[in-house]
Amino acid sequence: MSAPPLGRVASLGRRLPPAARVAAGRLPGSLAPPIEPGTATPRIAIIGSGFGGIGMACRLRQAGIETFTIYEKADAVGGTWRDNTYPGAACDVPSHLYSLSFAPKTDWTRKFPEQAEILGYLNEVTDRFGLRPHLRLGSELIEATWDEEAVLWRLTFADGTEEVADVVVAATGQLNRPQIPDIEGLDQFEGTVFHSARWDHDHDLTGRDVAVIGIGASAIQFVPEVAKQARSLTLFQRSSNFVAPKPDGAFSEQAKARFRRIPGWQRLYRFSIWVRFDLRWVMFRQGSKVAALGEKRFAAELAKAVSDELPADALIPDYPLGCKRILISNDWYPTLFRPNVQVVTAPVERITPGGVRSDGVDHPADTLIFGTGFATTGFLAPIRFTGRDGRDLHDEWRDGAEAHLGLTVNGFPNLFLLYGPNTNLGHNSIIFMLERQIGYALTWIRRLTGTGAASVEVRPEAQVRSNERLERRLARTVWAGSCHSWYKTEQGKITNNWSGPTVDYWWRTLRPSAEDYEVRVGASGPDPERPVVHSGVGGSPE
Repeated sequence: MSAPPLGRVASLGRRLPPAARVAAGRLPGSLAPPIEPGTATPRIAIIGSGFGGIGMACRLRQAGIETFTIYEKADAVGGTWRDNTYPGAACDVPSHLYSLSFAPKTDWTRKFPEQAEILGYLNEVTDRFGLRPHLRLGSELIEATWDEEAVLWRLTFADGTEEVADVVVAATGQLNRPQIPDIEGLDQFEGTVFHSARWDHDHDLTGRDVAVIGIGASAIQFVPEVAKQARSLTLFQRSSNFVAPKPDGAFSEQAKARFRRIPGWQRLYRFSIWVRFDLRWVMFRQGSKVAALGEKRFAAELAKAVSDELPADALIPDYPLGCKRILISNDWYPTLFRPNVQVVTAPVERITPGGVRSDGVDHPADTLIFGTGFATTGFLAPIRFTGRDGRDLHDEWRDGAEAHLGLTVNGFPNLFLLYGPNTNLGHNSIIFMLERQIGYALTWIRRLTGTGAASVEVRPEAQVRSNERLERRLARTVWAGSCHSWYKTEQGKITNNWSGPTVDYWWRTLRPSAEDYEVRVGASGPDPERPVVHSGVGGSPE
């Protein structure tokens, strides 16, 4: 099943009677018909080409807006699925939910998609929606400055080029900057070192003595694959994880045929996954009886496996279920029992030329792999954003990033964040959240189109009000506990996760409230220099 051709969407919008078209124009951005051909449209800079950036571009084309550019610092699209190519890389959200609702794929090969298939899907969507002409690869944004007088953003790139944009959509994500801890002696290690997100595929692990520092979501996937090749594998983990079974499996040809042939079947299947996953939210509330039962079951089952080689602290988490990301795998625990695998729970003291020292014991290694995740709380870094009155965004966020609904920040007009502060999830699909954010941003972009409006900025009281509500709700979640996680800053502020079920986010982003925003109207209507769409959406990409 493919998305409706863009030309067909455009012609449908043009056939509406004038009164109906006006009424339809008040719908949320992704539901309204395409704009009238010949309408002046804002210049839009999309930063990043992962799910957020590609999804935003698709929706813009469907809305009849062609004046956008996708700036990507790498040489290909794909975001985190382009960068993370380690063995065993896969998603822990079912494939039919981990995809764009308006660009369905009916022939997913597995219930949980693997990295190569996700990356292939993103490239296919890029081609299906005709986005290649809008791509600017190898363009790393280093600075964006709001020009109050000209009412636009001035963009500076690493190669020295400069561009301007009326609107900036930041789709840089939360998981794009690998984090390697500053461990004494690392620069003296004589072997091969790399991070899981920068996997060295030229380095053969067969017969190697491998040390892995950091056991999180990526390590859960690559460690079993490494263990099959390495002579010895030593895992240095600060704490253990809750690892649940992964209900994975290949889709049969009959199942794929049903998705392809029965109208609405794929949507119904996708909806059923979303509902079931959203009900899991109850586990993330403090005092959850469901979570308490889950913890007891984990502890009881894992206690049976405790031994001198695998003590309790190597298997059983010492924090509440959900305080850290809950992982899924069918081969993690069997890997820990392999004779060539050792788990070390004592802190790493230093790296030696020939290995890793922990608790006074030297563990030999010729290969060091970091599974230490990403710098997740420094949103938009290292890009420098300077807003109205010279305000530095990272200075504004020095006590922890925050935004109105994770989307807009006071003092930074015409800037929309995708996967911004407090929009991550521990229980459902981030693609659902991204689509809500894309629709919200598109609604405002449409309001800036052909109305004389020049800029939109969230009011400070609206941002304060929404974040006070957010923090009250977050205080009642399991993440407010004492465990260390990538969901919060070193000072303990939860900056990454949403505070409720996704249906709550859907409701709060259904339609932007005009009262929450200040709209600046251009003195003489739309900028005559602004690019004009001459032919609707330019036809179908198919």
